[in-house]
Amino acid sequence: MTDQNKLRLGVNIDHVATVRNARGSAYPDPVRAAKLAEGAGADGITAHLREDRRHIRDGDIDGLMAALSTPLNFEMAATDEMQAIALKHRPHAVCIVPEKREERTTEGGLDVAGDDNRLAGFVAKLREAGCRVSLFIGHEEAQIRASARIGAQVIELHTGAYCDYHYEGDYAARDAELEALKAGAALAHSLGLEVHAGHGLTYETVAPIAAMPEVRELNIGHFLMAEALFVGMKPAIAEMRRLMDEARDG
Repeated sequence: MTDQNKLRLGVNIDHVATVRNARGSAYPDPVRAAKLAEGAGADGITAHLREDRRHIRDGDIDGLMAALSTPLNFEMAATDEMQAIALKHRPHAVCIVPEKREERTTEGGLDVAGDDNRLAGFVAKLREAGCRVSLFIGHEEAQIRASARIGAQVIELHTGAYCDYHYEGDYAARDAELEALKAGAALAHSLGLEVHAGHGLTYETVAPIAAMPEVRELNIGHFLMAEALFVGMKPAIAEMRRLMDEARDG
């Protein structure tokens, strides 16, 4: 596999912080997890600072920025507070995601088409600060075209529905969702957007997404942190890396 064709793996360490916060303790430390993930072959680290600080906290972002040797992908809502934090730290990448206080995890993609005027200015400030801006969206054509129009450099396609259909056993719906993701990736690439994907991916579901030639990066967290409980961080990430590379080569 050439470096140009290699699919990057971003490891999300949010749920190490979830375990920490369950007891209000100082451990397990998300920064330590991020360093272990780097050593295991992660190409970058993703962390989502939610408005309610339910897992990652401000101090974690400080620690990650100081400790990481790979790029930090800072996930955040499109709020003034989060923009100020991103402008303070200037991480390599900022991924803007939809956020609702009552949700357990991110549900659906950002409505870029319905909020394009506000988001255009929001994205511009982050780009001026040197951040690579990604928008976490669904595969709908209107959302992809709006993302390109407002100046985002990257989109991250939401793979949650595809994964949910797989585990529900609705394989017809899963396959239809996969085809829609493929079409979305092709459209985004044609518009000059770099294509990433993520949400809910596991060993069972990663290969068809990894095989899409337009996709340059996958961001995977919850499954890898769960698997690491049983086998350790390095083996969990190594197996995901193997499956991604195998799908890419195929």
